[in-house]
Amino acid sequence: MRATSIPAGGTAGTAAAPVPQRLTSLDAYRGLVMLLMMAEVLRLAEVASRVPESGFWRFLAFHQTHAPWAGCSLHDLIQPSFSFMVGVAVPFSMASRVARGQSKAFMTIHALWRAVLLVVLGIFLRSIGHDHTYFTFEDTLSQIGLGYFVLFLLGFRPNRDAWIALALILVGYWGAFALYPLPGPAFDWKAAGTTADWAYNYQGFAAHWNKNTNLAWAFDTWFLNLFPPAGWFSHNGGGYATLSFIPRWAR
Repeated sequence: MRATSIPAGGTAGTAAAPVPQRLTSLDAYRGLVMLLMMAEVLRLAEVASRVPESGFWRFLAFHQTHAPWAGCSLHDLIQPSFSFMVGVAVPFSMASRVARGQSKAFMTIHALWRAVLLVVLGIFLRSIGHDHTYFTFEDTLSQIGLGYFVLFLLGFRPNRDAWIALALILVGYWGAFALYPLPGPAFDWKAAGTTADWAYNYQGFAAHWNKNTNLAWAFDTWFLNLFPPAGWFSHNGGGYATLSFIPRWAR
């Protein structure tokens, strides 16, 4: 979503047309995120593999790729950054639309249409190269679309409601993961695409957030298999999940 300030009015005795103004800081941040995206085509990881003794190239390669699970690189921050930018832009966009005389009903319908369109575009782009429609919802476009409409509705609420929603989202999402049972002795690790002794598995209570053994993975093994072809989904190789859009409401 483009962020603009509230259109400026004309001077006394004139009827100047509204002039939307760009939010420069958000544009600069968007440019930085796009640069991080484009850095992937440089294939720095391949360069680093040719000069394993170089700490400099290892550093660049690490931040140009996703962390295996535990940890975080700059590349891991690309998708959250897009969600953050949407959250920042929404109040500016809403204020601009109100200033242009758009009704709440029109803005709500437009927001719902935009949310659905983002999800559909995400599915379309992921389906390219597959022999069937690839119904998954973990990509950037779909995640923004899934969270966008609720975020928009919160924009109409007072600050108190926004803080209450923030607490409920963060505590509720954390609690849902914490209450989901850990894998038992009969758990099929192979079907989940991981192993019990994987180096990046957390231990103890933190194990409730391990890759492809958590609540979000369990939800997707049910939800995604409701779409055709049935029974095709067992796990996501990167551990990405549909429910990741829920904490995006907190942004």
